[in-house]
Amino acid sequence: MVKRIEHLGIAVESIEDALPMFETLFSSECYKEEVVESEGVKTAFIQVGESKIELLEATNSDSAIAKYLEKNRGGFHHVAFEVDDLDEELVRLSKEGFRLIHQTPKDGADNKRIAFLHPKSTKGLLVELCQEKTLDSI
Repeated sequence: MVKRIEHLGIAVESIEDALPMFETLFSSECYKEEVVESEGVKTAFIQVGESKIELLEATNSDSAIAKYLEKNRGGFHHVAFEVDDLDEELVRLSKEGFRLIHQTPKDGADNKRIAFLHPKSTKGLLVELCQEKTLDSI
């Protein structure tokens, strides 16, 4: 079950260049920067109320963010929803006809297990589902 919007992902050419503007915009400082090697992405998180903003910078030219930035100028990339049980949600959504980019969860940034739904099955919206990692899920 979806609990809340966990974060909004924003693709940027350079976190170093973009971060000061977003920190000023939201009157909140970045609380974590992290590289996710498996995704070829560097992330920076800013807490905004109960949700977060995740800035995404490509670390290699083959990453999904690099490909996105080739086609777009940057900006809104995806919405992430926190779920109670990521494995159950993937089974449920697959049965409902949603196309899964990830059939099984993978490690993401900010201590999360993640999986994406394909935008072709969500009216063009890239949806990330995430769940906090626990000792049971590691």
